[in-house]
Amino acid sequence: MDRVEFSVKGMTCDNCVNSVTQALKQVDGVKATQVTLAEEKARVTFDSNVTTADQIKEAVRQAGYEVA
Repeated sequence: MDRVEFSVKGMTCDNCVNSVTQALKQVDGVKATQVTLAEEKARVTFDSNVTTADQIKEAVRQAGYEVA
């Protein structure tokens, strides 16, 4: 398992956190997620044989948030 951590800009409330979390969970190969509003961060554990960090970040972008 691999881990990636990145900043997520544009989250303003718990609903935003839920939206990002759901977007991450829909990516095949994602095993665990932790999204925090206060830190504006997402931490993801994933199977690198199934997905990539770039695909994970793209899922967040598709949900309407900026990834830094």
